[in-house]
Amino acid sequence: MLNTRRLSLLRDLVHTGTIAGAAQLAGCTPSAASQQLTALEEEMGIALLERSARSVRLTEAGRVLVEHAHRVFVELDAAEAAVRAVSGLRGGRVRVAAFNSVATGLIVPSLMAFRQRYKDVSMTFTEAEPETSMPAVANGDLDLAVTHEYGRLPKPDLHGLRQVLLHRDRLLLAVPPHLQRAGQTAANLRDYADATWLSALPSSGFQAATELICRAEGFEPKIAFRSDQYHLLMLLVAADFGVALIPALAAAPRQGVTYLEVAQPTGLTHDIHITTREADTSPAVEALSSMLVQRGIGGRAAGKWPLV
Repeated sequence: MLNTRRLSLLRDLVHTGTIAGAAQLAGCTPSAASQQLTALEEEMGIALLERSARSVRLTEAGRVLVEHAHRVFVELDAAEAAVRAVSGLRGGRVRVAAFNSVATGLIVPSLMAFRQRYKDVSMTFTEAEPETSMPAVANGDLDLAVTHEYGRLPKPDLHGLRQVLLHRDRLLLAVPPHLQRAGQTAANLRDYADATWLSALPSSGFQAATELICRAEGFEPKIAFRSDQYHLLMLLVAADFGVALIPALAAAPRQGVTYLEVAQPTGLTHDIHITTREADTSPAVEALSSMLVQRGIGGRAAGKWPLV
């Protein structure tokens, strides 16, 4: 690869007309400049300069190289400007994904605030569950994903990824009218092994929390109804179709539904994270992450976004 310092000397030689003038622009001695130009000729394997006692001028090969050098330095200047723009959040991009139930209340307002503050940063958004978005972040197809996982279940592969906890929510058991008991405030999941269960749409992956948790308790849940919307699951519970595990943030009061703390197993949580690449130092990613943290923790505490 050509040495850009030597190319710069050759270009400056054309501007000044002398090696001494090029050396002055480069901040070196004429002798050092002459040595660098000779090294450039040796690197190219062809004479670039016609030297005489009183002058120096370009050969045809030198002229062609200088023409290309001009384009090289224009692109280098543009590259430097673009990088500085990215570092100052006046350019660049950020590609975002999030799972459905936080998209409306958390992601869209955060993206709007980000766009308002950093108008020159390009943004894209994709709705995606963690089993899709986390590998996409890891391989560079996404820059940031809002993901979720469940306590007591196997952790996802975080190799090369960094996570920031947005919220840790406990799981509650939503119980329909025919299974409610007077004064009951807590439940052991095993006591509902024979009940009909409601759960998220997929029966595998990150959303298969109901299946995995119940299996860990020693029974296979009989899941007859599925939806990826908590409010629809709550309607089905209220209509006496069965029980469902619901994050506390989504447990809106509803006639006919009783929410019970899960006494056994302990430690059932629904954890929401910002997931980014460990090596990614993008200012845009850092700025959006900060906005999400402010809205995800402070905003939820103030009741500004729902998980439904």
